Amino acid sequence: MYNPTVARLTYRALLGRRRALILFLLPGMLLLIAAAVRAFNGADDQVAADVLGGFALATMVPLIGVIAGTGAIGPEIDDGSIVYLLSKPVKRPTIIFTKLIVAIAVTMVFSAVPTLIAGFILNGNGQQVAVAYTVAALVASIAYSAMFLLLGTVSRHAVVIGLVYALVWEALFGSLIAGARTLSVQQWALALAQKVTGDGLVTSEVGLTTAVTLLVAVTVAATWFAGQKLRKLTLAGEE
Repeated sequence: MYNPTVARLTYRALLGRRRALILFLLPGMLLLIAAAVRAFNGADDQVAADVLGGFALATMVPLIGVIAGTGAIGPEIDDGSIVYLLSKPVKRPTIIFTKLIVAIAVTMVFSAVPTLIAGFILNGNGQQVAVAYTVAALVASIAYSAMFLLLGTVSRHAVVIGLVYALVWEALFGSLIAGARTLSVQQWALALAQKVTGDGLVTSEVGLTTAVTLLVAVTVAATWFAGQKLRKLTLAGEE
């Protein structure tokens, strides 16, 4: 199910000069914010949770997910270069699975790792805040990558749609409308973070069982639909 050649090509596309600049910019901003907050406020568990929840999980993780998920396949479909990959003797579900693994890996490295570092800068993992938000970033990376990979296969406007979901649905509606929180990857991830801290420092509007179920369901469903969409792409001369 995993193809090293497809993985290498996908890593090369995602870590090209333009995307790499954006991928490094967001974690860099998080670390600068963390350092500044620590310098002015000292170590504080609640402040650390606010920064990690408000910027890292609510903004940085979904944006990196958009970049990695859509960038793993969207540009190839848009410019037609996907036909060269499809013409190779590689099963199409293998292509999708490999690209998903790459997107997840890139999202995790550029979101979960900086989140952990920022957490230790802010308060040295007091009350396990750094670890809790790192766990949340890791699980959110999986769901975001699958969702945005699917978007990359079904729409030429995948980046725009992904940004609308990340910045409007999750950040705006998710904070104002109770029902929207149930359909929020961020809230699902926070449910796991809440379990790690075990106190009121991190809270989620979604129960742990529901959150895990939805995370798995969305990831599996998005991956399956992306594979089905790729199956329907035909090459010249194919029946």
